[in-house]
Amino acid sequence: MIYQESEIVELKSVVVDDIKKEIIAFANCKGGKLYIGVQDDGTVVGLDDPDRVALQVGNMVRDAIKPDLTMFLHYETLNEDGRQIVAIDVQQGTERPYYIAKKGLRPEGVFVRQGYSSVPATNTAIRRMIKETDGDYFEEMRSLEQDLTFEVAEKEFSERNILFGEAQMKTLGIMTHDGVYTNLGLLLSDQCVHTIKAAVFQGTTQNEFKDRKEFSGSLFRQMDEVYDYIDFRNQTHSSFQKLRRIDQRDYPETAVREALLNLLVHREYSFRASTFISLYMDRIEFTSIGGLVSGVTLKDVMMGISVCRNVKLANVFYRLELIEAYGTGMLKIMEAYARTGKQPKIETSDNAFKIILPNLNVYAEQEKPDVAPPENSVEENVVIALAKEQETFTRKDVEKALGISQTTCGRLLKQMIGKGQIVQEGRSRNTHYRLAE
Repeated sequence: MIYQESEIVELKSVVVDDIKKEIIAFANCKGGKLYIGVQDDGTVVGLDDPDRVALQVGNMVRDAIKPDLTMFLHYETLNEDGRQIVAIDVQQGTERPYYIAKKGLRPEGVFVRQGYSSVPATNTAIRRMIKETDGDYFEEMRSLEQDLTFEVAEKEFSERNILFGEAQMKTLGIMTHDGVYTNLGLLLSDQCVHTIKAAVFQGTTQNEFKDRKEFSGSLFRQMDEVYDYIDFRNQTHSSFQKLRRIDQRDYPETAVREALLNLLVHREYSFRASTFISLYMDRIEFTSIGGLVSGVTLKDVMMGISVCRNVKLANVFYRLELIEAYGTGMLKIMEAYARTGKQPKIETSDNAFKIILPNLNVYAEQEKPDVAPPENSVEENVVIALAKEQETFTRKDVEKALGISQTTCGRLLKQMIGKGQIVQEGRSRNTHYRLAE
C-alpha cells in the first residue's frame, strides 16, 4: 500500500504530542485516518509494540481532548512487508468543536484540517461549529470563554439558601454534563460580556445629558446596580387632600422592578449591543435588544401570554424568586398604574422591545395645557391647603399645622407673599392671610 498525506490522511513515525491536534482536526472536519509507524514521505518504519502505541493514543485522547471523543476512534494493526503499523480511523464527532482540554474553546485549543495540515480554528469557525452542534438557543451553546468565576451568583444563591455547586450548575444548564460552561454560565458569571447603559437627560429629549453610566459584570450585579441607580432618582413628591399629606413616587416600584427584570430575562443575547435605560423628566424607557418571539403579538403580551426567549435564564430567576411566573410581569406593570390616570406604553420592532413608564408626578401638556407642573414645597402646600379650608388663617395657625418656630413661619409666609401665592391683610394682632386671587 502507498501512504501519502492528504486532507484526510496524516502520517506519523512515532507517537508525539502533536497527534492530539491531528485527531481533533479530523473530528472537527470530515474525519480522516492517522497512520503511526509511517514517515512523512510514506516510508513504513513500523512499530515494536503496536498494542502499547494504541493504548498510549487512547489514553491521550481520553485525558486531553474534550468532549469525549473515544467512541469516534477505531484502532487497527496493519502488517506492511513484515512491519507493523497502527491505523486510527477518526470519524467526524457529533459534539464539535473538540479541543485540547488545557487550552479550552479558543483558537489555540481547537484545530481544523486545512489542506495537508492541522491548523488553529478561527473564532468564527468555532462559533459556527458550536451553533451547528448545540442548535440556535444561545443560552444552551457552549461559551467560548471558559475561565469564569461566580462570586456574585454564589452570593445570590446563598442569600436564598439554595445550593450552587457543580451538580446544581449542570441541572440549571450553566454547565454541560462534561463540565463545559454554557452561554447561560457566561451571563451569570462575573465575566459577563453584555452590559446595560443608563442615561439621565435634561427635559423630555436627548439634547442634554445629566448623567450616564454603563453597568457590567454578572447579570445579578447589573440587576442590583441598575435598580439602585433608578431608585436613587425615583423621587417622592407630596400632595395634600385638605390637611392630609399624600406621598407618591415618580414611578411605582413594582413597575420599575418588572420592567428591569423583563429587560434582563427576555433580551436577545446573541447580539453584543448593549441594552438601554433612558430617564427623562416625564418618563423612563427600557429598551432591550430583540423584538417579540416569532408567533407572539403585542396583544398576546398584554394579555399575559409569554413565550420566553431565554427559558433557562428565566428558570434561574424563578428559582431565586426574582420572578413569579412567565407572563405576569406586564400585568403587574399595568396594575401598578391602575387608577393613576396614566398608562405605560409598549413599542416593538423586529429587533427591539421598549417599555415606557410615565412619571406620575409630571403633568403632560395634553392633560393640563397651560399649567406648569407644581413646584411648591411641602410646607407651601400645607399653607395652601389650610387657606382653602379656612379661607383666612393666622401665623399661629401655620406654626401649629407645621410644628415650626415663629421665625421660620415668618420667613415662609414672607416667601409665599413674594411668590404671589398668598396676601397679607390687617396689621399687628389683626394680621391674617388668604390665598391670592
